Amino acid sequence: MRTISRGHIESCLSALRQTGYAASTLRSVCAAFSTVLEAAVSRQLISDNPAHGLRIREADSKPERRFYRQADVRRLLEQLDEPCRSVVAVAVLTGLRIGEILALRWKRVDLLNQTLEVAETFSSGEFGPPKTRSSRRVIPMSVTLVGTLKNLRPTGCNPESLVFSTRGGVPLNPKNLYNRQLAPACDRIKLPRVSWHSFRHTHATLLHETGESLKTAQALLGHSDLETTLAVYTHVVPDSQRRAVERVAGVLDLDGPGSAGPQADVGRPN
Repeated sequence: MRTISRGHIESCLSALRQTGYAASTLRSVCAAFSTVLEAAVSRQLISDNPAHGLRIREADSKPERRFYRQADVRRLLEQLDEPCRSVVAVAVLTGLRIGEILALRWKRVDLLNQTLEVAETFSSGEFGPPKTRSSRRVIPMSVTLVGTLKNLRPTGCNPESLVFSTRGGVPLNPKNLYNRQLAPACDRIKLPRVSWHSFRHTHATLLHETGESLKTAQALLGHSDLETTLAVYTHVVPDSQRRAVERVAGVLDLDGPGSAGPQADVGRPN
């Protein structure tokens, strides 16, 4: 305890930041340090608290939420082999997290009623419960997704078997799947590389573009609060705002009848 310095704590927080942890998580870690060290001060084990007054600065900019448009998804799927093709299809059609997809078992896929249950996740080599209570959910499947899963389901399969697994029955490695199949496919058709989570944003974008409500999106994506869902939606708001102001310009018709001004582009996708 006496050997812990402010530099040690800053190094720990810096390492966590580089790993990708959010500022809110870093603040929690810093608070834990401060609480323990303050208790040591009160017990006269150390003279002062090296975590006292330590501030966590916000990142200079938030990472861009990247996603694919419909045409890009179709081009990408044409380039992928199984099982990567079906993993991407499930991600885009359901918005499931990659860990939820890799932990999906056949007993939780109801092809007759066209639903699937998210009750497990796979991360860092281990199975565990979903991220939050809201993440445990039953969601409907489209006819397209039902067809995809029907083609994948082996005859007489064990209900406990994973939908996506190696020949040995263990979960696929998302990094290997990305590096060996997904990233090269993106490069071949000159699409920017995206993370697995980007397909979740793609699903959210499509929900927004088809006019689905925030509450519906929240339930499908398994978010615990609407603010999280709204944050995912924000990257598509500018397009809707542009269409709105163009409609206003069209109503005012400031350029006169028959003008080929901005209103001529109303409704065209950006």
